[in-house]
Amino acid sequence: MNFAMALDYQSCINCKACEIACKEENGVQLGADKQRIWVGQRESSIFGNPFVNYYPSQCNHCQDAPCVDVCPTGASYFAEGGIVMADKDKCILCKGCMEACPYDARFVDDKFVAVDKCTFCYDTRISQGETTTACQATCPTKVRLFGDLDDEEGELVKLLKRRKFFVLKEAEGTVPKLFYLFPENDTHFAENSIAHDTTIHTWESFKPLIEKAKQKRESQWISI
Repeated sequence: MNFAMALDYQSCINCKACEIACKEENGVQLGADKQRIWVGQRESSIFGNPFVNYYPSQCNHCQDAPCVDVCPTGASYFAEGGIVMADKDKCILCKGCMEACPYDARFVDDKFVAVDKCTFCYDTRISQGETTTACQATCPTKVRLFGDLDDEEGELVKLLKRRKFFVLKEAEGTVPKLFYLFPENDTHFAENSIAHDTTIHTWESFKPLIEKAKQKRESQWISI
């Protein structure tokens, strides 16, 4: 297993249902901003025509996660399936993992005085045999698809084979596992609505990166 998520980001209507579901699932304080998952917003214009893109965001569960390397106590670690976890009981609040994360995906949970993050609902759902996350289950426009990158016949890989996609901050070398689906319609708009140095991938071009990073890290995966 190698868990990941695809995001059809241009279908996002910023309704916040995913954020509320995440807070309910994980006991995050209501009103807490940018904790576990959030929706970013980018406003711009093309030839004078304004547009808004919403980017659902969370921990990218990087295949080659730098946050795991810098943690001095083992509080940051890989669970089975390559899911990056944070153990509140081992966290000493040094914040090294927060500084190492290129995606600003970690935060200090004041209730536990420890760093926390998105876990892909591993502890509450996936490890219990469920097949999806709270955020996917609640999304009314079907933005999110959670799945297994090792399952060539699964919905996630089939989608990534059919659609082009990109990842954020690829130059960091972390091999992130949030895949932003490139819009099928209006290619000209889509190309101008993302950074000019963003690489648009196919499954064939990105799969070798995943396999190489998994080979490097899989021995560190821990079953809990």
